Amino acid sequence: MTTAALPAFIYGTAWKENATAELTKQAVAAGFRGIDTANQKKHYREDYVGVSLLELRQQGIAREDLFLQSKYTYREGQDHRLPYDPAADFGTQVRSSFANSLKNLHTDYLDSYLLHGPSSGGRLTAADWEVWAAMENLHQSGQAKRIGVSNVGLHQLTELCAKAKIKPQMVQNRCYAVRGWDQDVREYCLANQIVYQGFSLLTANQQVLFDPRVAGIARRLKATPPQVIFRFAAQIGILPLTGTTDAQHMKEDLENGKIQLSGADAEMILGIG
Repeated sequence: MTTAALPAFIYGTAWKENATAELTKQAVAAGFRGIDTANQKKHYREDYVGVSLLELRQQGIAREDLFLQSKYTYREGQDHRLPYDPAADFGTQVRSSFANSLKNLHTDYLDSYLLHGPSSGGRLTAADWEVWAAMENLHQSGQAKRIGVSNVGLHQLTELCAKAKIKPQMVQNRCYAVRGWDQDVREYCLANQIVYQGFSLLTANQQVLFDPRVAGIARRLKATPPQVIFRFAAQIGILPLTGTTDAQHMKEDLENGKIQLSGADAEMILGIG
């Protein structure tokens, strides 16, 4: 089975509701080949992503051309539209949610499958370990090519890496400039061959995006400020996500690879945060 290569940019489908299918098609038409979703109808419509994938196949975009990522979400992060029986044990919930994701996305495997977040902000719980064991089994079966965790703290990540049978290959966190762009977790991932995905790079960092110094870099490089932020993220080891709903911005965001920031540029942006 040929699987998609890890993309340089991922399109996030959260909070799109009824526009999810159309926006996913627009993103792929713009050039995105990584799609992030979750089996959590409170914030995502994974089933609508699947609708777009069927239409894209008719346009010649094969399943193997796309990097598809979804997530298992605990009951506390869901609304009433659950993809599993909440009375079931956690391993059964993971298997049910994953099977439902495959059905939603019209595929027999996922390129990446994440725990949407540990069950608490403290140490990993028995529930987390039961969920992770089920995810390890999905990885070993070949149905989940990579497994990982989202919304995770450094202490939780180091514990997971120390004790798990299969270590996480992906981390996806919200990135705040005021926290050094998630410096501790990001640098741990870089040192341990874990792909670090960053989301809310623009929305969580408006003070950087609209800083005159970033505008100055953008003018010098004939780029947009978002392109500068995305290129900065990539250069410090972040695989960026964007959830833009603007077709022009989709194209512009993908073109961030055409610019290169100097070390001084990157240090200056780090300093703004």
